[in-house]
Amino acid sequence: MELKRVIIIKMSIEEDISLKMVGLELMFLTPEKYSNEDGITAVELAKLVNLPVDIVKKKLQILKDKNIVRVKGINPKFWLFDEYNFQRLDDDDEIFHLLCNFEDVDFDKYFSY
Repeated sequence: MELKRVIIIKMSIEEDISLKMVGLELMFLTPEKYSNEDGITAVELAKLVNLPVDIVKKKLQILKDKNIVRVKGINPKFWLFDEYNFQRLDDDDEIFHLLCNFEDVDFDKYFSY
């Protein structure tokens, strides 16, 4: 029973489009996109990814639990991607696979050439 639940959770993370949107936005975030040097708020991030704030907060918590985002402050919280901890994730980690799958990513959204 427990194995079945783990498989369902793993499949849902691998297919979580909103988690990927939040993770990639943070990964490619530049200081010009947020108003405070400590990072971006969930509200600012929600506007960038065009998702409701409560969903963005849930996705940020998932990324925080994996130690690939840092949070500063209490109200508001400022979020930043932690490149070092992301690189230290296991190659088999589902979040690592989700954020490293660039098949459907439009890089023009994150970079201006």
